[in-house]
Amino acid sequence: MTYRPKLFPLFGAILLSTGMCSAKNRMSPAEARNHVGEQATVCGMVASAHYAARIAGNPTFINLDKPYPGQIFTALIWGSDRAKFVSPESTYDGKRICVSGPISSYRGIPEIVVHEPAQVRIQ
Repeated sequence: MTYRPKLFPLFGAILLSTGMCSAKNRMSPAEARNHVGEQATVCGMVASAHYAARIAGNPTFINLDKPYPGQIFTALIWGSDRAKFVSPESTYDGKRICVSGPISSYRGIPEIVVHEPAQVRIQ
């Protein structure tokens, strides 16, 4: 697995708490690919969720609108942040959620790395 640095979790939390991820920055998972590098809120249906306990970093992948391996957007929770959540793969699976934070890209798939539960809202 390739190392992916965490992107300023405090900065993302500040943006969320100040409301800087407003409705104008809200988009679908398909639109996220055109907004890499921007702060946004991506909303969609959780199509698949998986805790990869045996992979380095112990990631939890939450894929919106289309399941793995055809995912179009991923919310990623690293193992170091997982304790802040209550079984995220089962909590969010099958629900419509909104994920806020900076959009990055990994192997051409847009993603938001989630550090705090406040970044994810169930609709």
